[in-house]
Amino acid sequence: MSDENDTLFSKIVRGEIMADVLHQDGYVTAFRDIAPQAPVHVLIVPNEPIPTAADVEADHEPILGRMMTVARRIAEAEGIAEDGYRLIINCKEHGGQEVNHLHMHLLGGHPLGPMLTRIPPHLNETDDT
Repeated sequence: MSDENDTLFSKIVRGEIMADVLHQDGYVTAFRDIAPQAPVHVLIVPNEPIPTAADVEADHEPILGRMMTVARRIAEAEGIAEDGYRLIINCKEHGGQEVNHLHMHLLGGHPLGPMLTRIPPHLNETDDT
């Protein structure tokens, strides 16, 4: 494995770094975030180190589908499925991705509020000249 693919999450998947793992199978590993932003904050990562959402290929579709079904099962197990939850995938620097290994955040357990704050109109204008 190249160093660029040897991420913190890869080490968790391999059991080299301890984590509160909730699910692991041949496709994905899910574990609690060490700095939770909600009462339930779980990271679901592919076992294969896909760097970003921009690197996803058609052959990754089974992995991506498993990420979604595992999120649903964990939400049910954590008791947040009925009231709702949020799934987030950040991509690259401007998207807020902090670890160069595709991952999905499952957040819930209380109202999460708006996804983003609104951009002031003067910052959202385009120059058509």
